Amino acid sequence: MTDQVVDTGGPQVSAQASDHNQFLGRTRELKELRADIERAGLDTLSGRKAPRARVLLIAGRPGSGRTALAAELVRQVADRYPDGVLRARLSEPDGTPVPVGRTARELLTALDLPSPPGAAEDDLTAALREALAERRILLLLDDAAEAEQVDALLPDTPECLVVAVSHGPLTGISDVRPCTLGGLDTKSAVELLARYAGSVRITVDPRAAEGLVEVCQGQPAALMLAGGWLAARPKAAVADLAKQVHAEGEEGTPLSRVFRLVYASLPVPAARILRLLSLAPGGLVDPHTASALAGCSVDGAHTTLDDFAALGLLHAVASPLPQYEVPACLHPLLKALAETQDRPGEIQLARARMLERTVRLLQSCRAITETDDPEARQKLLGTPRALRFPNPRAAADWIGIRRPALLASARAAVADGELDTLARRLMSQLVRAMVAHFGTQAAAGDLYGIHRMVLDVAERRNLPREKAAALLNLGDLDARTGRTKAALVSFRAALDAGREANDPYATGRAMESVGGAHLELGDYDRAADWFGRALAQRLARGERADAARLYGRIGAAHTYAGRYGEALRNWRAAIAGHRKNGDVAGHARALSELARVQEYAGRPEESLRTCQEAVELARRAEDPRLQAALYLRLADTLEHLGDPAAAQLHRGAARRMLGEEPQESDAAEPEPVTEPVAEAVTEAVTEPEQEAFEPEHDANACEIRSTSAKD
Repeated sequence: MTDQVVDTGGPQVSAQASDHNQFLGRTRELKELRADIERAGLDTLSGRKAPRARVLLIAGRPGSGRTALAAELVRQVADRYPDGVLRARLSEPDGTPVPVGRTARELLTALDLPSPPGAAEDDLTAALREALAERRILLLLDDAAEAEQVDALLPDTPECLVVAVSHGPLTGISDVRPCTLGGLDTKSAVELLARYAGSVRITVDPRAAEGLVEVCQGQPAALMLAGGWLAARPKAAVADLAKQVHAEGEEGTPLSRVFRLVYASLPVPAARILRLLSLAPGGLVDPHTASALAGCSVDGAHTTLDDFAALGLLHAVASPLPQYEVPACLHPLLKALAETQDRPGEIQLARARMLERTVRLLQSCRAITETDDPEARQKLLGTPRALRFPNPRAAADWIGIRRPALLASARAAVADGELDTLARRLMSQLVRAMVAHFGTQAAAGDLYGIHRMVLDVAERRNLPREKAAALLNLGDLDARTGRTKAALVSFRAALDAGREANDPYATGRAMESVGGAHLELGDYDRAADWFGRALAQRLARGERADAARLYGRIGAAHTYAGRYGEALRNWRAAIAGHRKNGDVAGHARALSELARVQEYAGRPEESLRTCQEAVELARRAEDPRLQAALYLRLADTLEHLGDPAAAQLHRGAARRMLGEEPQESDAAEPEPVTEPVAEAVTEAVTEPEQEAFEPEHDANACEIRSTSAKD
């Protein structure tokens, strides 16, 4: 069974938490929770079928071991759910609830299901519930902040099970009995302490160990810190530590009292690094992040992080790359220390260093994929060795593993509001790196969120050019996923922003995109009008290549509307423009479209001559797919003219160019065009003509480029 892990920007459930060899105690709680799965619910007692999944709730303070208990329960019952286990964290490390829409999108992605960029929260949660209705899945929702988060994600089937973890009861979800956690039983608590401190001191002085457990109130997080403190001091007695914790007084929780002792024992540089880890995006830390925050070497940071993990201050994340999780129970303690012991300017400088390091890593991550580009290669050679990736695969692994932290870093930078220049650079490089390694389609959901953040910064800083760029990118992603009306709204807003910025490129691009949206919606008159406006601007600026392309778009709009005379005139203008520009491939495509319109207009002889001319140009352009598509069009025209034998010869030639096996009938009798060949017509003729009018948008310092392909 596959154990699918989802991260929603917060730390993932650690691998250790789901390992039964690492789990101790909670026998009674586990027995009750397992019995609760089979318990008859209120619907069953009233004779109705349960409409939704059963919810098991584990409630307790941070540090009580609630997540570990949930993970152990999941491990024990997972074999009942053959479609897998999904995990999601519903709160950020600082306690901020994660938006339900983001969680739903991540869960859909984990199920390899599409989640349209820009889709409303209700649409995403509905899509998730629909997907889970056909599956038998176990869903672990960790650190739920409110009942609404869990309720929106509940599968509409009793065949699924939801295990939720929260601080207290989730009022509003019916038929849920919380399993409230206190401390571990003494035997299990002593064993946990021995795992970290070593068994010798615990065995020789069991009463002292039990006393320490009592002082820590059996809280697992406090016991792990105490064990780590003892492990670092082989000569210290367990009783001495118990006295020191007791001497801390009654102020705060047992966890906070033990933490103060552990923190006070750290060297000053290590204590500073630990405090600054509260700034780590998503609570996820790697050596580069710690190095940038502290201003030390990467190797030194790595050693310090390992030391923290040994002390129980961090959790090592199971990953091919070194990565650590700041325990959620320690995050508020670290944040409070940073705010009281570091000046605001120092904290902001540390945050800026971290963002700058992330930007440079993203630049290196993208540049390794562009080694054929001399400029990119030169930049890569100028990058410090510690920031280079040895090969594209290593870069892809890094961005894949660090993706949640990178997205969290962008969100935090935008929310900060004081580092907008760095935030803009970070988002620009993040977009480029994700497109380079994942592709626009696979990264569409993340890209949409990034462009939304770019738009927020642009509006906050009154940057109309960057606002136009963000809106164009958002519109492109909406158009790509079929949300054409939403795309039209973004394109119109981009046009206004482009005019405000007096940016002719943005306004021309926006007008063309508005026309493309109208074309997709079937409003051919408005499409032709907007293409005409964009054409007038291109002609006025002497941009001949774009003008030739726009003539073709106007011709396409008239063709769809059945105005073949207007279509022919515009396609001839496009042909003339491509000829003057020396664009042989564009010339061939425009001739191909002209031949199509001539055939629609009832001029098959003219269409045949035009298509033959286009074939010759495609041969000169060394474009075999275009040649194959034109052979197919020639075949159709020859059939209409009553020459089936010649038509089959052309079909056979097209098949050979596409790498397909010629059929026996290719030289004898006509047959319908098969689906793969029909696809070739679309790809080789129609799509390049569309793709040509999608230039990238460079928005000054922001450098956010259009990631869509088509209007």
